[in-house]
Order: sequence, then C-alpha cells, then structure tokens
Amino acid sequence: MTAILATRRQLCTALALGTTLLAAPAAAQEDYSKWPERPVNYVVPFTPGGSTDVVGRTLSQHLSTALGQSFVVENKPGAAGAVGASYVARAKPDGYTLFGGTISTHAINASLYKDLSYDPVKDFEPVTLVATLPNVLMVNPNLGINSVQDLVEYLKREPDRRTFASSGSGTSTHLAGELFADLIDIPLTHVPYRGTPPAMTDVAAGNVTFMFDQITAALPFVKDGRLKLLAVTTPERIGPAPELPTMMEAGIKDFSMASWQAVYAPKGTPRPIVERLHSEIKKVLELPEVRKQFTETLGMQIVAGGPDELAAHMAVEIPRWAELVEKSGAAPN
Repeated sequence: MTAILATRRQLCTALALGTTLLAAPAAAQEDYSKWPERPVNYVVPFTPGGSTDVVGRTLSQHLSTALGQSFVVENKPGAAGAVGASYVARAKPDGYTLFGGTISTHAINASLYKDLSYDPVKDFEPVTLVATLPNVLMVNPNLGINSVQDLVEYLKREPDRRTFASSGSGTSTHLAGELFADLIDIPLTHVPYRGTPPAMTDVAAGNVTFMFDQITAALPFVKDGRLKLLAVTTPERIGPAPELPTMMEAGIKDFSMASWQAVYAPKGTPRPIVERLHSEIKKVLELPEVRKQFTETLGMQIVAGGPDELAAHMAVEIPRWAELVEKSGAAPN
C-alpha cells in the first residue's frame, strides 16, 4: 500500500512538472503587438541643427503619428557622440530608447578612442541604415578664396591660418580635415567644437579658416553670405548644390568620403520590436515629402536598409576608418 501511494505521489509530481515545462515557453512569449504603450525616447548625440538632429526629428514626428505614441528627441552631445551612445548602451532594452547613430558613433569612435565607454557592435541592436550623405568644404567668403586650389595656396602662404574646425574630435568632419591635410601635405591644426553650429559660427566669424560639414547646417550661413562652399567630399555631385565640384574634380586626388545616418536600439531589444521599427521607418522614408527633404535639401542618398544590412555596413566601415585614423594620427582633443 505504501509503495502504491509513493508511486501515485511520483506520478503527480511528474505531471505537475510536465505541465510547468509546457507552460514555460508560452509564458516566455511576450506580446509585442501592443508596443509602444508609452512615449519613446529618441537620443540624438549631437547639438540641435545638424543632420542627425534633423533626421531624428523627422523620423520621430512621423513615427509618433504612425504608432500613436510620442517619440521624443533628446539631444545628448559630447565626445563625437560618445556621451549619447554610452547613455543608450546602458538603457533598458525594452523598445523605449532609440539612438540616432552615425559614422562617428558606430565606426570612427571604435578606433579613435582607446577607452571608449561603449562597444558599437556588442552594446547595440542595428535597426535601420537610413542614408548616406556627403560633407562640404566651406570657408569665410571674406578670405577671397573661390576654389579648393585657392585654399591650398592660402594655407601655403599663411602658416598662422592653418586651422580647420569640426563638430567634434573623431567626427567625419574632423577626419575629412585630417585627410585633406595629408593629401595636400600641409600640417593643419584641428579646432574641435561641441557640435556643428558653434563650429560654423567661428568659421563665419573668421576665427578658423575652414571646415568640412554637412550641407544641412551650412545652407543658412551660405544664403546670408557668411560662408562659401567650395566642394563636396563624395565622388558624385549632389542635388542641393549641383554646381559644386567634388574634391577630386577640384584637384585633390583620392579624396572621397561619405557620412551616414542610422537608427539603433540597446542590445537585447526584442527582435519583433526591432523589425517593427525598421518596417515603420522604411515607410516614413518612402513618403514623398520626406524623400524630397532628405535628398534635395540634405543631399542624402536614402538606403532604408534593415538590421542585417546595417550590421554588414558596420563590418566594412569600422576597419576602413581604423586605417584612416592610424594613417592620419588623429586623436581626440
């Protein structure tokens, strides 16, 4: 009798355990169809006004409408985007924190900073490769410089004016200047700023000789006569300023650079949310008014690539920029 009771107890225990194990997978399958159920924080790691900020605000506006929850842009500038990137890398991976990543935060910084406080690959989930875009070379029009070759001659005869500004150490605008210095074989002094607007303001004021940056922020300065554009850094000319020659057309052989914009989430963000985000962002990028703004006004080439495409792009870009950082000797200031 005792043996029979023991057997019954074992059977009941086994049945209970089996029921628990069968229920476990079902319990683990969370319902992400209701996401987002509260506002989403979109972190831009640069000051307002630049391309990353414009992209973030444009996407956030349309995503808020499409998904019925506010997407709120928060600017966290500093250290070529590393301040904002570190913040997002430590955020909860629940789909309520996104990051406007760039060539700086997710390619250049990996080799430029020896003690980087985040890992561009291990700490983030790639969501979307939004677009690629050129930088433009600009100077103060009062210098009487009308071409890239004019600038080179000016730098040769004015050693005290061999300065260039950037939106921050390690940005593509910084490395564009370093590459330029290397190709024209003239030592230049890098003057980093906390973002694009203050850098352009100082170039416009004549405090720094020139800079490379994206055309988005430059156009207001150009329209009111405070800056003059000389060339674009990509191999092809761009829609917003088709009259501008490329750096190679202007005589700087082998000068070819393109920046890019992307969206990331903290590592561990559920794949269904990542895929939903990519799907919705792709829809936004297909809107005629957004395509016109990004291509004609910002000079971007829209990509709208998914998570795997963005990961593959990074796998190429990280070693490419590491080579340039080493060759130029660029270092954070």
